[in-house]
Amino acid sequence: MKNNRFNQTIKKTGIGLWNSLPMIIATTLLISLAISIIPKSFYFLIFSKNEFFDSIVGGLAGSFSAGSPIVSYIIGGELISEGVGLVAVTAFLVSWVTVGLVQIPAEMLIFGKKFAIWRNLTGLFLSIVVAMVTVFFVSFNW
Repeated sequence: MKNNRFNQTIKKTGIGLWNSLPMIIATTLLISLAISIIPKSFYFLIFSKNEFFDSIVGGLAGSFSAGSPIVSYIIGGELISEGVGLVAVTAFLVSWVTVGLVQIPAEMLIFGKKFAIWRNLTGLFLSIVVAMVTVFFVSFNW
């Protein structure tokens, strides 16, 4: 009995994955295109020296950029070396990895529209909060 339910679950999972594979491939290609089209110099133009505003801009830029954590560390290092504030870079990195508005059509297809929208909005908000809290504790002298 249990083995039969397990096999049914595996079969349903496989079918679901197979059905969502085209959207996953399309999303991956779209992310790769966005990463290659948007030059790194663009990010240097959009940040001011206001930490609160920069954290919002960093969170939004990371949300639209979306990519792998390894690439985000490289871009984050470049932003820091160009004088972009730590709060903005941290918000950018957190939202880069966790939000991903480019992937929202795939999320809507797989998880539903309401869930995808709420997950992305929550991720954006929390990326800004995490950035501010992280920089606060980093700058706090123990």
